[in-house]
Amino acid sequence: MSMTTVATLCPFDRTVMQTQMPETGEGWWVCPTCLFRSLDKPHPSRNDLGVRRSGAMTEAPATGPHSERLRRWLGAVGTRVLGQSRIQSYRSRDDRTVAARLTLDAPKSTSVPEWGTSDLDPATPSPASSSTGAAAERIELFYDSIAERFDDIMNLYDMRRRVSIVFDVFFRDHDLAGRKLLDAGCGTGWFTLRAHERGADVTALDIGPKLLEQVRRKCKAKTVCGDVLDLEFGDDSFDVVVSSECIEHTRRPQDAVRELIRVCRPGGLIAITSNNHIWYWLCALADKFDARPYKGIENWPRWSELRDWVERENVRILDRRGIHLFPFQVRLFHPILKIMDRFGRRLGPLCVNQAILAIKQC
Repeated sequence: MSMTTVATLCPFDRTVMQTQMPETGEGWWVCPTCLFRSLDKPHPSRNDLGVRRSGAMTEAPATGPHSERLRRWLGAVGTRVLGQSRIQSYRSRDDRTVAARLTLDAPKSTSVPEWGTSDLDPATPSPASSSTGAAAERIELFYDSIAERFDDIMNLYDMRRRVSIVFDVFFRDHDLAGRKLLDAGCGTGWFTLRAHERGADVTALDIGPKLLEQVRRKCKAKTVCGDVLDLEFGDDSFDVVVSSECIEHTRRPQDAVRELIRVCRPGGLIAITSNNHIWYWLCALADKFDARPYKGIENWPRWSELRDWVERENVRILDRRGIHLFPFQVRLFHPILKIMDRFGRRLGPLCVNQAILAIKQC
């Protein structure tokens, strides 16, 4: 079978792969980072573009850290992944999920490397580790790279509606004056600013130092450069925890939710907003045509998933609603969208964004 080499971009986590696929017909490829697979048609004429984007994604079966098994799987579907590689197993923090992570380096030739038992040795240094680590860091810090123009390209209507839902709806009957509040994944600081105006003692946290500079320009708040997946604060550190459009831009959103709840004191409030997975297809389509200015991590939770993640912790849900019934948030539709937001509790599963308010149990 005649094969062709193409560079493919996974739309789920934006991993770049060098793969060999049949020149005719369809072929499966498997993303080496998130282990999702896609049925795609190769287009050799598009190789000049450097990277081509994939079609729809379907979830791959669970797989363990067995290089020979993955090799047989890839070979059976007519696709070969090129480049130096090793497999490193990891386990999620709650020990419920076991997966394998495969790191790739750019191939030095068109030959396919042998996959042996040495690939399973995590102590063996990999030439791919430095390049893969740098690529991962670029994705993690994408929003920091656009910090100075973030406010100019963001949808201000969307941001203001989310701020309003959290502070004017969720916190309407709660006095924030003097209360310790964490804005986790604060971005350029619009939620931090509103909390500061309400008199809260605000700590703004983000992984991007340039984003924190934008926060300091908006208001006087404590700023911390850190990762929401591993918050440096002790248990029960804050009276209120807010996180808007942050958890879905991490590699493990459920762990992010767990951390947010951990640092909230018993009796404290947790408000989280996130994109809704039901609309992820539109995000992937926009990425396919480069019609979206954001290139960071996209792990949008489903409506039911976010509820389940919160309920697994020691909390009680007080309110839950959707925001934006449809994604076309142009000025002409703003009045309609705002009216439909009143029915956010019923229409939540269909909305573009989801918001949840919970109280931590004693």
